[in-house]
Amino acid sequence: MADFIKTQNSFADGEVSPDFFARDNLNGLSKLENMDVLAGGGLKRRPGLQTVTELDSTARLIPFSVSETENYLLVLTDGHLLMYKDDAFVRDILVPWEFTDVPRIQYAQRFDTMIFVHPDYQPYILKKDGELFVLTLFQFERNDEDMTINIPFMKFEDAEGIKIFVTQNDAGNNYATLKTNKDFWTEENVGGQLLLLNNQWQVTEYIGPREIYAYTNSQFTLPGSPVTDWYEAAFSPRRGWPCSITFHQDRLVFGGSKSWPGGIWMSKVGRHNNFNVGTGLDDEAIFLTLLSEQRQQICTIVSSDNLQIMTNTGEWAISNKPLTPASVDIKQHTSVGSISSRYLPPQKIEGETVFISSNKKDIRELSLDALGENYNAKDLCTQAKHLMQNPIDLSYNEDLRQLFVVMNSGDMAVLNQNSALGISAWARYKTLGTFKSVASIKGVTYVVVQRNENFYLEKFSTDALVDADQYNFSYTASALPLRASGHNTKTLRIRKISARVLNTKTLYINGKRASLPTEIYDESSTGYNGDISINILGSEHNCINAPWTISSTEQLPTNVLSISIYGYYTI
Repeated sequence: MADFIKTQNSFADGEVSPDFFARDNLNGLSKLENMDVLAGGGLKRRPGLQTVTELDSTARLIPFSVSETENYLLVLTDGHLLMYKDDAFVRDILVPWEFTDVPRIQYAQRFDTMIFVHPDYQPYILKKDGELFVLTLFQFERNDEDMTINIPFMKFEDAEGIKIFVTQNDAGNNYATLKTNKDFWTEENVGGQLLLLNNQWQVTEYIGPREIYAYTNSQFTLPGSPVTDWYEAAFSPRRGWPCSITFHQDRLVFGGSKSWPGGIWMSKVGRHNNFNVGTGLDDEAIFLTLLSEQRQQICTIVSSDNLQIMTNTGEWAISNKPLTPASVDIKQHTSVGSISSRYLPPQKIEGETVFISSNKKDIRELSLDALGENYNAKDLCTQAKHLMQNPIDLSYNEDLRQLFVVMNSGDMAVLNQNSALGISAWARYKTLGTFKSVASIKGVTYVVVQRNENFYLEKFSTDALVDADQYNFSYTASALPLRASGHNTKTLRIRKISARVLNTKTLYINGKRASLPTEIYDESSTGYNGDISINILGSEHNCINAPWTISSTEQLPTNVLSISIYGYYTI
């Protein structure tokens, strides 16, 4: 039986799954709950939660930074958009979305304007007007000379083979009756735009599946034969609306729609309501479709150095700088895929794009290779797959270098990431209740929490030592199984476990309360800094178990700098 002293002073790998317990090169833990890994490798009890306000229902959080000093938190609920600034309520704006629609809402911000898209709703714009914010429908730009709309037009698959017979309509010279050779029209066509006979038409009335009435601003000549060269607006009540959105190189970009899931539409440069492709000049609008062996459904689009396009089956990029209609270099780089059923906003971490994969088990980092030519999709949670339990929201706090991922279970997986210092540590956050949504803005991370039947908007704060001003929480860290000289230990006998701590009064080691030095301990003190330990008798024959576990419920910002174990082992 060999004598040993083993000290762990770095926990940089955080909690790892049992699949990696046999590795020798890990500075990890078998369990890390309600603790963070610091830049120096040590552990610290997570901050508590402060209540901002009670909510009427569950909600989704969206950050909205207008300037360095003007930051808003948007709380999206069933039919309402609540705005908060510096934790103070600003206003309640009525919105058309029911809460079942909220998971699929995507958004993009430019200065004091945010545009929201959903495949079943016309886009909406939230814009500052004086001291107030107003919500209005997104409108495509009209041409002054003929009042035509600069909306993209498409030939949809189900329109192939449809012939339109155009006849005069009694409503007036600018009206026509449009009849088709087979059933095609629906009531959702009313209000939509058509392009035929070199004119734009607006559908004014639905008569039946083969007949509608339409109006045009321009004169037209009745054709002598049925029209086959005609198009519908890309976006309409029938065809749906954009699924994703971003701004890129001063273009507004829409990605995918209900009826054209692989389409990408880019506005004119500097004219974000104008999608007229014109004659293909450098600043004019662009349209393209992702083409591959698999049908591509665009889940979200991200403006980075390149325009990144996340689909249900892979990751694409358009690399042109500047991006013009004549030069569109687009290709698929990786084949991970994203979740299409809800919007999980990709996050920028250390210059890379982090997203949740379609299998709901991976957190991927999309980054360019050393030559800046090809992307790869590194898995950030390879060693902590067990923490990924159907993610429903995520947010990155740049100031704290923390990625927060809310799980469907109500727990939260938190990644402390600092590549320069070799920190990539996952932990699990729990509270009395369940986490529902998360958003970070200017160094502050907000959450929606359900406690019993009530919902609350709360924020993490180093000033809070409990949750919601009243709920205490425990923290736990457990070691990996002991290995020695590259081997698993067969029998382990520990004589003593010692922890070097800061700001600690009460700490349990392997379920036993560690004693503070009597000359130091003071009930009124802020906490003890130094070494505390427990003595243990007995042997452990099931060495897959953690040789040590520390835990406490004390309300102090405890730091654990290192853990040492003293004893004997056989291999």
